[in-house]
Amino acid sequence: MSVHALRAQVRERGAVHLAEAAAALEVSAMTLRRDLASAEAGDLVLLGGHVTALAAERPYQLEREAAAHLAAKKRAARHAARLVRPGDTVFVDCGTTLPHLITALPAALPLTLVCYALNIASLAARRPEIRLILLGGVFHPSSATFDAAKDARDLGALGITIGFFSAGGIDAERRASCFNPHEVPVKQAALVASRRRYLVADHSKFGRPAPAPFAELSAFDALISDAPPPAGMRLDVPLDLAPAEE
Repeated sequence: MSVHALRAQVRERGAVHLAEAAAALEVSAMTLRRDLASAEAGDLVLLGGHVTALAAERPYQLEREAAAHLAAKKRAARHAARLVRPGDTVFVDCGTTLPHLITALPAALPLTLVCYALNIASLAARRPEIRLILLGGVFHPSSATFDAAKDARDLGALGITIGFFSAGGIDAERRASCFNPHEVPVKQAALVASRRRYLVADHSKFGRPAPAPFAELSAFDALISDAPPPAGMRLDVPLDLAPAEE
């Protein structure tokens, strides 16, 4: 495979794992890492262990994203909130959809909430019935998240009964992806630690790969959304649609 062919695959699939790309180019992973850091790589970069292309769109900014598809995000998040039961230990991912899950939880519902995003934690901290566990690390202002990979190693000891996950994109390869590579190890550790796993994403995420894939859709018990995917797009996961009247 030539670099030109690799670029074509990246644009088709959204991202190619470093080891797969190196094997296809018949070079070592270390050599490919070095080449991707050079000017000759052009738009190809290494993010989260995957070769991807620099997005032409603006970098992810939480405040800007929060206003996009607001009604759809609220609808999907409200539908997800119905799954939480008293006494649950809940992992809540980052982003701009899942804050609406916190506000949709019934008043006085006792639970433990685990998160690594400041916008999630600030909402949970206002509710005395919620026992809050905030994973820490270096803070990333653009996404209001903490680089919590180290703390995430201990998630298995928390007894997480249900996990709600966000995604920046759901691509044709039936993968969930995000914009920030530092989120990947936290998401993956939480997937392993959670007994039930739900991906909560509005319809705008379908067919939109983000730079850092973190899970196959089959890793989730269901995808909760406000609308079905485009015709012909397979999901490999049960789809739980929010009722139109919500």
